[in-house]
Order: sequence, then C-alpha cells, then structure tokens
Amino acid sequence: MKQLRVLVVGGGIGGLTAAIALGQRGFDVTVIERSDGNGVEGVGISQQANVVRALGGLGLAEEYVAAGFAYRWTEIYAPGGSLVARVPVRSLIEGYPASMGIPRPALHRVLGQAARRAGATIRPGTVATGIADAGSAVNAVFSDGTEGSFDIAVGADGIYSQMRKLIFPRAPDPEFTGQSVWRYNLPRPKGFDAMQVYNGPTGVGLVPMSDEHIYLYATTPEAGNPVFPTEGLAARMRERLAGCAPAIREIAERITEDAKVVYRPLEAIFISGPWHKGRIVLLGDAIHATTPHLGQGGGMAIEDAVVLAEELARHAEPEDAFTAYRARRLERCRFVVEKSLEICRGQLGLGPLIDNARAGAEMNALLAQPI
Repeated sequence: MKQLRVLVVGGGIGGLTAAIALGQRGFDVTVIERSDGNGVEGVGISQQANVVRALGGLGLAEEYVAAGFAYRWTEIYAPGGSLVARVPVRSLIEGYPASMGIPRPALHRVLGQAARRAGATIRPGTVATGIADAGSAVNAVFSDGTEGSFDIAVGADGIYSQMRKLIFPRAPDPEFTGQSVWRYNLPRPKGFDAMQVYNGPTGVGLVPMSDEHIYLYATTPEAGNPVFPTEGLAARMRERLAGCAPAIREIAERITEDAKVVYRPLEAIFISGPWHKGRIVLLGDAIHATTPHLGQGGGMAIEDAVVLAEELARHAEPEDAFTAYRARRLERCRFVVEKSLEICRGQLGLGPLIDNARAGAEMNALLAQPI
C-alpha cells in the first residue's frame, strides 16, 4: 500500500506500538493523546513471551528488557500458601527472556521514544473534537483548533473508546464483572526471581519489575461496583488481603500510602462483529478489553498493532487490510478475554475455580504460535 497518512487516536500501549510499526513501514503517523503524558500509572505490568517476541520484531528487545525485570519462572501457590508448582516459561526469541515485569511509565517511555524515532508526530493533551469519514479520507478537528485530513484513522483509545461509539453506536458498553483489582508497588525481596500467583477467591500475584521493586495485584469481589475515595485506600487493600496466605498478609503490612494504591473495577468487552467501518479501525481495549487474570491486555494490543501494520503494508486497499487484520486476531483475542473471564467467575463462585497453572500453560501454548 502507498504511504498512508494515519491518525492514531490514543497514545497508550497499543497506540504507541501502532505508531512504531506503521512508521517503520513508511506511513506518516500522527498520534493524539488526551493526557499530557505524565499521568501513566506508576505500578507495573507483567508481559509474557509473546510480547517480548513482538517488540523484538520491532527492534526494541534490548531497550525493553533493560527497562524492566526479566524472569523465567512462574510459581503457583495454593490459597494457604504452599507452593504447588514452579513452572518454567519458554522464551520465543533466542537469547531473550521468556517474561518481563516492567513499570508502566518505563514501558511508555520506551514506546514513545521508539515512535518518535520511527517518525511519528505525538500530540499530548490533544483530543479530536470532530472526526468524519468522508469516503476518500478521514477529516479531523482537534481541540487546539487545528484540522487534519488522513487516509485512515486507528482507534486505540481504550475500553471507553469514543472511536468505538463513533463507528458502532449500538455496540454494548463494557460490562462490570463483579471484581476489582488493587495494585501496589513494594520493595523487591532478596532472591525474588519469579512471578508468584496465589489461587483462591482472592487472586493475588507478585511480579518483579526492577531490581528494587515488585508490584502486588489482588482481584477481589466488589458487589455493586463501589467507588472509594483515595483516603483510606491502603487500609481497604490490607483488609482485602487479610484472609490470604501468611506470606501475603505479611507483605500487605507494607501497604501504607493511600495515594500509591491503584484501584480499578474490572470490566470487559469483546466485539465479535466487524472491527472497522470505512476508513476507521479499532485495536486493543477499544475492541476486546480483557480482565488481567492472564496478564495479556497490553500484550494483545501490542500484537494487534503489529498485525495491523503488516496488513496495511500488504494490501492495496484499507478495507482489505482491515478485514485480514481482524481475521488474524479474532480467535486469539477471544481466547484471552473468555479464559480470563472464566478465572474471574471461578474466583467469584459463579463457575468452577480455574487452576491458574493449567490456564497459563494453555495460554502460553496458544500465544507461542505466530501472530
């Protein structure tokens, strides 16, 4: 395809990766992001071997690995705290680790720098006040009063996507699952070299993300989708962990700063129909937002971006590229969303309790396949 002018709406993980992959293929990319770029949550994110492979394919493996903490094992614990399994995770790129924990600000920094190197224009603090598909182009009006005309637009604007509402006004809204997730950064204990996952009604994970820090996440039932003030969040998080394994209760005593607790309700959405309309296409959470039980939300967005760029480079018409992109991504993303929801429902007592080791092995086998 010719060198298209591409508007990417959303400068998160998926949007920045799209800017990199498209820019490296010669496309003229503009990214708009409503935040000023300084509001990225300071907690970490766990990313598996398929993400290391995808970013390696964009030439980012070295700086990506250097920005986080590589680990080659996942440890599974029973609710009472006994070690059930220490499972090796296979790398998909020779010489590089199988899995990573990385602070979200560090990941965004790596992706943002790479997007600019690929030639993308990134406009923080900017939203589209109007977007219209004119048939031969997508015309946009921006919040700073400027306008632009683009060959295509990519909606990478997250679970509450305005781009999704624009092209699919009858699409369902994201659905609250009945669970929320709590996250907090903690000092990394000496010798901590694996992701630790605790089974049980309260799902808990400990992920190394640097030489100095790990982050703790916990998924808890939260009937009615409550909203909590910042004041008292640390105490609320400790309360949620009071019935967990002794090691978790001990580490929870270090959760003391309300402002450093990141609390989010868990919502999900999966659009099984078209992922595009005309010259506008969606990726990542805008089209298939998952819960974090398999640690693949960011990974699926990164893979989406790589595949979309490949198909746009391969096809003469955007419509054909968008159709091929969805065909490659649909079942892979469906698996992640549905299996994550199975784990969620099991923890809530709404279905069988899912064995995390088995679910992880099933996921790794699928995601090791080419994207």
